[in-house]
Order: sequence, then C-alpha cells, then structure tokens
Amino acid sequence: MPGKSRVQQERRALRFALYGTLLFVALALGFALLTNSDAILFDGIYSLIAFSMSLLTLKVARLAERPDDDVFHFGYTSMEPTLNLFKSLLILVACVYAGVEATKRLLVGGNPAEYGLAVFYGAASTIGCFSVAWLMARASRQHRSDLVAVEAKTWLVDGMLSCAVFLGFVGAWWLDSSPWPHYAPLVDPILLITIVVLALPVPLGILRDSLREILWMAPSVPLVDEMEKHLLDSLAGVDFDHVELRTTKRGRNTYVLVHVVVNDNFSIDSIADLDAIRNRSEAALKAWKPEIVIDMLFVKDPRLAL
Repeated sequence: MPGKSRVQQERRALRFALYGTLLFVALALGFALLTNSDAILFDGIYSLIAFSMSLLTLKVARLAERPDDDVFHFGYTSMEPTLNLFKSLLILVACVYAGVEATKRLLVGGNPAEYGLAVFYGAASTIGCFSVAWLMARASRQHRSDLVAVEAKTWLVDGMLSCAVFLGFVGAWWLDSSPWPHYAPLVDPILLITIVVLALPVPLGILRDSLREILWMAPSVPLVDEMEKHLLDSLAGVDFDHVELRTTKRGRNTYVLVHVVVNDNFSIDSIADLDAIRNRSEAALKAWKPEIVIDMLFVKDPRLAL
C-alpha cells in the first residue's frame, strides 16, 4: 500500500475510534446516572480519557508523517511513544483512584444500584467495545500503525470492563431477588475492584513498550536476529570480516545503523559501488519490514565500528 494511502487509512481508523469513543462516553455516563453504579461511572470516565487521547492521537498521526526539519532532525515519529506513555500513565492513575474508592465503598457496606438497567448496559457495551477492538486490531496489522494498535488495546480493555459489568450485575440482579438481598450492594464495589485488576496489565504493557522506545532500547532479540539474517543475505558477494548492527524503534519507524568492517580483498571502482551495496541492503530490509530506516557505513578499522 502506498505511503499516502496508508496514512489516510490510519487516520480513517483513528477517526472511527474517536466517534465510537464519544458514543460510549455518552452511553456510560447516562447509564451511570440512571443506575447509580460506580462501576459504570468508571467505565464512562475511562471512555472519556480514551476520547481525549484519541483527539491527541489524530494530531500526532499527522505530525508523525512530517519530514525531518531543523528542529526534529529524525522526524516527528518520537511523538508516538511519548503520547502512548502519557496515555498509559493517565489510565493507570484512573485505575488506582477507582480501586481506592471502591475499597472505601466496600468497607461501608457497598453501593445499591439499578441492576436491570446495568445488565442491559453491560451487554450492549460489551458487544460494541469488542467489535471496535477487533476492527482496530485488524486495521493496525494492515497499516502497521502503533497508534491504531494502542487504540485497539484501549478498546479491548474497555470491552473487558463492560463484560465484567455485565456478569457482575447479572449476579447482583439475582441476589437482589434472592433470600440474600443484603449482599447485592456489595457487587458494585467488588465489580469495580475486579475491573481495575483486569484493566491494569494493558496500560502497564503500553508503558513498558513506550519506555523502551523513548529510551532507544533495542527491539527483541529474535527480531534483531532476523534483521541481521536479512542484512547478511543482502551482503552476499561483499568481502567483509563482520557486521556491527545497531537498531531501535521509535514510533512507526525502525532505525538501523550498520557498520560493515571490510577485509583486505574488498575493492570498489567508485563510490557508486558503495551506493549500490547500500541500496541492495535497504531494499532487502524494506521488503521484510517497510518501516525500516537504514544508514550503512563501510570501515576497515574494526575500532570505528564500536
């Protein structure tokens, strides 16, 4: 898919997520008022955070496509992990606050709610959130977009929250008409604590991945090994002793710095021969991973490759 078309598709997916999030914010906050449920209120607040972040994500998606300039010599793609880091921290703060408040509610006897409406909300929200998460995950794979991938994870967490709301309030609805109705108010705070526990791994994972990119850490060992294999295959016929490869991922781009330590048999007729070798290696790596940005240097002294 051409670069411009990929960007347009990415923006379309992000706009779809934005409109969907706004719809779920209104749905959750409205049902929170009708049901007096803290769990549904947290679901609405989570969706509101997601909506605010989606607005920023659209802006960052446009910035990330800008070419490098006098201020950002390596382009604007570093804004992607920075935004994802901020989003993960915001979700973590919301989860911790919700967990503390739910614990307080539990200690004072719980929170009675309108369980029938809550069950209806939980069913509708679960189906909607998981559907959008699936669409976003498919779009992220098609367009190789970290921003859309994070949107997919955000919707997945929201779907988990809604599913927990649905199952919990089905139980509360049953308890309310059973011989043990005094236990029904405990369901809402217990449900909220469960939601927080289920939600935490996703923002923690986004936080970890974002920090790896912001700190210029290398990608996973299997990915680097595969990258080196493609690189060495592209250098067949070149007389060299060894290759030093350094790589890191920033947003949608993977940066690769290659030092080719040549041996005594290496010879060229002109600089154009070096360009031909580099172009061949770049084509091989981009055929495997299109978002790679490569810089290749040829040296004789191994110390220059350290």
